[in-house]
Parts: sequence; C-alpha cells; structure tokens
Amino acid sequence: MSVPVVPQKTYFLVFLGLIALTALTTGVAFIDLGPFNTVVALVIAFCKMSLVLLFFMGLKYSSGLMRTVLVAGFFWLALLIGLSWSDYRTRVWTPAPDSWSATAPPTHP
Repeated sequence: MSVPVVPQKTYFLVFLGLIALTALTTGVAFIDLGPFNTVVALVIAFCKMSLVLLFFMGLKYSSGLMRTVLVAGFFWLALLIGLSWSDYRTRVWTPAPDSWSATAPPTHP
C-alpha cells in the first residue's frame, strides 16, 4: 500500500489553524452569547476535530473502508447519545415530599 507524501507546509498550516481555532475558543469563552455559547464552542471543536482527523490521522488520503469505519463510529456515538437523552427525557421526576406540616391537627388527644 502506497502512502502519499504530504508536504510539511500542509502540516504546518493545519497546526496554525488549530492554534487559531484554540485562540478563538478562548476568546469566545469571554463573550456572553447567551444560549449560543455551547453551540459556538461545539462548532469550533468540530472544526478542530475535522482538521485532526483529515490531516494528522491521514483520513483524507485513506481508503473508502476507513471512511466507512469513521461514519459508523459517528453513527454509534449518535445512537448512544440519542438513547441516553431519550432515557433522561422520559424519566418521571417526582418532587421531594413536603415535611410534616405544623398546622395539621394532632392525631391523638
């Protein structure tokens, strides 16, 4: 199996991109975006993950079988998260019982 030769410039640019995205993550953490803080952080994390998978792990130059394994892994992760979330959302959360009331009538004379 032949391995493609990737120029060092590519790795250097990907490294700089990862550093820039990390700085962006840090900068966005100090900005109040309301409910979008998590969304923005996850989008940046997804971009960093994609760079690492494609270039440092060599997925860009690998066979279709490796891409299939990657998609199957993400499908499995989504399945586990979905099942966990459905379990969490369908639980019946009963409130804590109230303490004994001081205004209740006594049960013995």
